[in-house]
Amino acid sequence: MTLLRPSGRQPDQMRAVTIERNVARNAEGSCLVCFGATKVLVTASVETSLPSWRRGQGLGWVTAEYGMLPRATGTRTRREATAGKQSGRTQEIQRLIGRSLRAVVDMAALGENQVIVDCDVLEADGGTRTASITGAYVALADAVKWLTERELTKGEVLRDTVAAVSCGVYRGTPVLDLDYLEDVEAHTDANFVLTGSGRFVEIQGTAEQVPFTRAELESLMALAEKGIGDLTQIQLAALSS
Repeated sequence: MTLLRPSGRQPDQMRAVTIERNVARNAEGSCLVCFGATKVLVTASVETSLPSWRRGQGLGWVTAEYGMLPRATGTRTRREATAGKQSGRTQEIQRLIGRSLRAVVDMAALGENQVIVDCDVLEADGGTRTASITGAYVALADAVKWLTERELTKGEVLRDTVAAVSCGVYRGTPVLDLDYLEDVEAHTDANFVLTGSGRFVEIQGTAEQVPFTRAELESLMALAEKGIGDLTQIQLAALSS
């Protein structure tokens, strides 16, 4: 019997993915990325100042920040600023976004410039971190283009593309791109970050209820590779438009 997903999708079918560039006029790079009902506003800001530990080395830096708006979910979430500190989840996700972007950046070619990528979740329906990474690459690419046009770089900055997708075991079947309803019920939840050339940047996998097998992991990996291939084409199409 074929698994019936809440959205009606096939196990290897992603949600509708769109990337709209140049949505924030003041940012050197920006986009609105949508994975189904999940929507993330991404901006990339160029700064000529570097962290003190990075200065004088002839190298640039790329970092990221992540946050969710209070009504990104079904009930209002308190702003973390009012609590006086970020949650562990927020810190973990923004570090993941930064690592993912730095994996494809030639810091020497970037020169002594810093790009700060902000990912703000407008609506959350699962996969906010994977949508953020996928959109962050597009915003970063536009920020790098801005720098290059002003002759502030020292060669080809971006060595590859990078994108991310979630996979999981839902009702006994490996599926691609979990939405919220699947995420809360999945026996296994995994996030994959890959470059456009198919190299792995990071894999996060957790057994939520029962341990998963090597065969299930390999199935999830195959789904992720398919999904990243689709996302890479969407990124490239957005950047060429």
